[in-house]
Amino acid sequence: MDRSGQLLNITLALGFIACVCTSWTTVSAQTMSGGYGQQQMPGWESQNNASGYPQSTQNWDSYGRSAYQASPGNPNQYRNGMPASGAPIGTVDPYQQQYPGQQVQYQQGFPSPDNPETGMYNVDPSGNPYDSPPLPAPVGGGPGYAYPPVNGRPLGGARIYDPPLGPDAIITPNPYYDPGRTADLTIRAEEAQTGRFQFGVGINSDAGVNGSIVIDERNFDWRRFPTSVDDIWNGRAWRGAGQGFRIEAMPGSQVQRYMVSFSEPYLFNTRVSMNMSGYLFNRIYRDWDEQRIGGRVGLGYRLTPDLSTAVSLRMEDVGISDPRVNNVQELNEAVGHHDLYTASWSITHDTRDMAFSPTEGHLFEINLEQAFGEYDYSRAEVDFRQYFLLGERPDGSGRHTLGFSTRAGFSGAETPIFENFYAGGFSTLRGFDFRRVGPKSGDVYVGGPFRVLGSVEYMFPITADDMVKGVIFTDVGAVEESTKIVWDDFDIAPGFGLRISVPALGQAPIALDFAFPVNRADTDQTQVFSFFVGAAR
Repeated sequence: MDRSGQLLNITLALGFIACVCTSWTTVSAQTMSGGYGQQQMPGWESQNNASGYPQSTQNWDSYGRSAYQASPGNPNQYRNGMPASGAPIGTVDPYQQQYPGQQVQYQQGFPSPDNPETGMYNVDPSGNPYDSPPLPAPVGGGPGYAYPPVNGRPLGGARIYDPPLGPDAIITPNPYYDPGRTADLTIRAEEAQTGRFQFGVGINSDAGVNGSIVIDERNFDWRRFPTSVDDIWNGRAWRGAGQGFRIEAMPGSQVQRYMVSFSEPYLFNTRVSMNMSGYLFNRIYRDWDEQRIGGRVGLGYRLTPDLSTAVSLRMEDVGISDPRVNNVQELNEAVGHHDLYTASWSITHDTRDMAFSPTEGHLFEINLEQAFGEYDYSRAEVDFRQYFLLGERPDGSGRHTLGFSTRAGFSGAETPIFENFYAGGFSTLRGFDFRRVGPKSGDVYVGGPFRVLGSVEYMFPITADDMVKGVIFTDVGAVEESTKIVWDDFDIAPGFGLRISVPALGQAPIALDFAFPVNRADTDQTQVFSFFVGAAR
């Protein structure tokens, strides 16, 4: 079997295993929840009865005319009426209904529990009389319809036509007023903070010392230009459309990244999302320096709340400079500037309870990429992670979590050295030095076209406030020149560590891990201690 057939078999096998695990988890979750996931939302369009109330969609729509938008309890503000059930509002003309008109009576005055006869004050007890709302333009309300009096405030606030809005509607010739069933509501809504300015500093065993400055706005509007300095000062400029805009600067001793990104969650008012980004990336590796200048454009579509798919186009200028040695062919061919263009497709199923430090759920992602232009190669990656909540305190704190993860990827024969797979370090394979696992050419780690990684980790609380947690883990993996794994060189590193959360330093906890390789290739370089420390405000 040639290499392409081997790669295809591996992809199908990994996909089958991940799908079986995902299906087992989903069936288990539905069994525990009584099949809640199979329930459907009620169809408002189909719940009609002969009377049209309360299940008639025509009835829900009958409150949508802009001429009658009085808000209950406030005659000076006008908004769309809402049925007592809270059902959706449509746009059907209510006056196409042929209901006989009813004389609607309104109690005048102001609510008073001290008046047993009418339950009302004769004047506003606060001393601030209510203004009468303006009369709407006359419309045909049916025979027998009459406008309510305008001196005083009608019960319920909104004018009632067919059928009543709720228990405050008075439709009998001799209404009984119950002050215990009425209340004045004052609704005050304020927009939550959507913008964020953050700066921080961090140090870790993979990237050295770095800083971070971030401007992030989650309610951006690129069309809302400021008309005055006051618009900028008070935050009204470039806000209001629900778009995302982010500027990030991350200078550092070994890594530098500068990026601007824009996202539109509902492109042209559809379920399609769009994201664009431009970036400058510079990294000092052990064997060469690498710089990337480019951008990415992507479109996404959410099939279900947990399932999404996306396509993207990546365009980069990759510069390789300052090689440590000049006797490695793969490295010598990469020195200089290269144009890299790739198109990719991905599908993701994500049921995790949170993206950062999840405690239950799973993530399954497949990504396929094709390079074109100066380089022509295919690339495929599979990522599967499963988290189990083993126990927690009655208040939801003190969670014990068991996590499994596996990642696999392979790339075509023409993949350049700067696009090969690498492993080693805090984020891939603890117990080994950063990018010091896999094939070597001379004294240079050149990576490989095939990589497989796995990890099992158990996290548990140590202190009652969850500020200190412990982890016990085992990381495994290998980087190979082909899809054939040499098991004698397969890296295995069990270990333990701490996660220390300090609110003053930001959301990311301090991570301290110790890993002890028990099996490895002779060329792999070990590193027992790895860490991450960061602070952000």
